Amino acid sequence: MQTERHTSRPERHVPNSRFPLLIHRGAIPGGGAETVRDVFRGNGWTNNWEYPGIYDYAHYHSTTHEVLGVARGWMELHLSVSGGVKVRLEAGDAVVMPAGVSHEMTGGSEDVLVVGGYPEGRDWDNMRGDRLDDVAAREAAKRIMMLPIPATDPVTGAAMQDWIDAPSSVDAGLNDFRDGLG
Repeated sequence: MQTERHTSRPERHVPNSRFPLLIHRGAIPGGGAETVRDVFRGNGWTNNWEYPGIYDYAHYHSTTHEVLGVARGWMELHLSVSGGVKVRLEAGDAVVMPAGVSHEMTGGSEDVLVVGGYPEGRDWDNMRGDRLDDVAAREAAKRIMMLPIPATDPVTGAAMQDWIDAPSSVDAGLNDFRDGLG
């Protein structure tokens, strides 16, 4: 399994996250909705759902982190990480999405099936940065900052070390970077 890491910074009314978004490539060989769901549940990520993709508009969650696993087919996502990036996820791939990171499906195979889940079965909300005013965006950011780091990675079952080691702020290290030290 190969893991990609993508960082983000706040953009308008999309808070993004100090935690890196993780893409586990080939994480769940064989795929299939039942297999993907069993892996997530076994690692404490429940409140699962199955759907032929995800929403086709940019949104994020302020009440929970999320995992998306491709059980069948493929999908293309636009993510508000690394200044905005498109990624293609194939059957067996999973993306661990920190709360606040905007995502939308921009394409997919006709047979795409995605399984989602949330740490400890948390309830999710649906935030759209393009529909928020400053007050609502600040309230969403406050909810995100209060969320705990999940006990385990939904795919590997290991501690979320990439998140545990993350800077305490999305702007951490920015001055070092500007000074040429980062």
